[in-house]
Amino acid sequence: VQLQESGPGLVKPSQTLSLTCTVAGGSITTAYYEWNWIRQPPGKGLEWSGSIRYSGSTYYSPSLKSRTSISRDTSKNQFTLQLSSVTPEESAMYYCGGGPVSARTTYWGQGIQVTVSS
Repeated sequence: VQLQESGPGLVKPSQTLSLTCTVAGGSITTAYYEWNWIRQPPGKGLEWSGSIRYSGSTYYSPSLKSRTSISRDTSKNQFTLQLSSVTPEESAMYYCGGGPVSARTTYWGQGIQVTVSS
């Protein structure tokens, strides 16, 4: 299974960050799999942002829940992250990943650097 992130590398403060993950070699509707967005700011650890499961159910980090939306397009085998009202502190490497529900992320994209700056 291969994952590939895409989207703008530069977003202005207060705008909405939108990233898409395209999955190849496996279906995002595979039973009991979930698909994640994870970010890593410079010099910091990995931070889970949210997930969308095979059923379409979504789960978000409590700290981001009010600003985060994850959706999917099953016809394109893609899932998308939208994070509104971004701040410069949210500049990070953003990764998409996937794997069995409630297990460690098995498959990872290469990551995409997103900078929040005016």
